[in-house]
Formats: sequence, C-alpha cells, structure tokens
Amino acid sequence: MIQANGPARPPLRVSCIQFEPQIGAVDANLARASELIREAAAAGSRLIVLPELANTGYVFASREEAAALAEPVPDGPSARAWGALAAELGVHIVAGIAERAGDALYNAALITGPDGYIGTYRKAHLWHRENVFFAKGDLGFPVFETALGKVGVAICYDGWFPETFRQLALGGAEIVCVPTNWVPMPDQPAGEAAMANTLHRAAAHSNGIFIACADRVGVERGQPFEGQSLIIGPKGWPLAGPASRDRAETISAVIDLAEAGRKDLNEFNSVLRDRRSDIYG
Repeated sequence: MIQANGPARPPLRVSCIQFEPQIGAVDANLARASELIREAAAAGSRLIVLPELANTGYVFASREEAAALAEPVPDGPSARAWGALAAELGVHIVAGIAERAGDALYNAALITGPDGYIGTYRKAHLWHRENVFFAKGDLGFPVFETALGKVGVAICYDGWFPETFRQLALGGAEIVCVPTNWVPMPDQPAGEAAMANTLHRAAAHSNGIFIACADRVGVERGQPFEGQSLIIGPKGWPLAGPASRDRAETISAVIDLAEAGRKDLNEFNSVLRDRRSDIYG
C-alpha cells in the first residue's frame, strides 16, 4: 500500500469523542454529540469520530425497542443532523447508528462530510445480544474515498478479527475509524487496560495504518463500559489516549496520512510487502 507520488496533503487533526449516550434519548444524545463536535471542530479537527450507537444508546431491552429507535441512513433524522453539522463546520464525521433498512436492523456507522453523505458500514461481527437485535453486516469492508484521504470503518467487536484490518489495509485504507462500546472481557484482571487497546495497537502495527477508536463511558442497564478511547499511529504507538475509563473527554492527534503504508521496519522488511500469500492457503 505504498502511496503514489502526488501533492502533499496538510496535516490532519483527528478527534475521538468519548461520552455517555443515554438509552433511548435520541434528541439529547444528538444535542450532546453536536456540542462536542463543535468543540472539536473549533480546535481544528477535520475528522471526528463518535462512539458506537451514539444516538440511541446500546443496551436495548428488546428487538422492538431497537426497531423503534433505528433510522434509515442517510435519510433519517440523525443522519441528516450529522450531515448538516458536517456541512456547516466543514468536517468529516464518523458516527455509530442503529440503521433500519427495510425489515432489517444493522449496527452501523455512517461517514458524512462537508459535501454530504459519503457511505455506510454495517458491523460484520456481532457481540453477545446484538445477535438478537441486528442482522450481520452485508456491505463488506468498504474504503471510502474522501477529501481527507482513504477512510475505513470498523465497529467494536470487528477489532477482535485481524482480517478486518488486513482487508481494509489491502483496500487502501490510510486510517480506520472505530466507533465502539468496549465492555470488560471475561476474566479481566482488576485495573487491567482494555483488551481492545492491545488488539488495535497490534492491528495498526501489523498493517501500517492509523486507527482512531471512540468509545463510550458509563453504566447502562447494568452494563459497564471501558472508555479508554485512543488514536494509534501506523507503527502501533498511541498518538492520543488512552482516555480515562469513566469520564467524557475528547482526545485528538495531528497526523500525516502519507505515513500510512510506508512502514519499513528496516532496509529489507515492510510488513505488508513481506506477506507470503503464496503459502498462506
């Protein structure tokens, strides 16, 4: 994924917004997210990532509740609100949303920019009771061409599968935005950092890509969330975060997307170039 020579792009400020959506309170969640997006944009951010299911909350009591809160994309009220905000502020927004498409519900994320709606990603790997509410994503792992660069999207449990990031890297993604609602893992020792931090740092390192993870905080219907949002560079080192476990906060980093895919380890080795696809089967 070596980048072709072309005009230099300016540095890009990326922000991940960590906050606590309230279950079912769509208007209040949109208002809070909008306030935080405005703050990030005022600080210079041009790519802003919100958590998974940022407008609805996460722990649905039933599929009926999920269906009542789900919206079409891009024509539903939440997608339109984020689109209008992106156009007003001149930013790109990646936001988790419960999507309704015909009779199907998807745990999805949309990407919208100054010129309007860009695309949708539907979560491929469903976690726990998400299987009760949502259909498995059917759009693959698209890479979206934007004015900023090539952007991929993954959602939460997708990050447990190396194939997610390898597919996106091979598709040309320079940065992968991850709306997420990380929860403690089984047998997680007290005080241990989120398993997701390790997995996403490894994915960034192994694929030479930037990864920007926006988690939520709080406890919803008895389910605690991990926080610890972070932004990782293509060598696997954190550029911002991890954020706190329990406070709303925005983390930001200034990055050069031209660094993606150019991860030479030494004069002989580069992770993507060294792949032995001839013997992997």
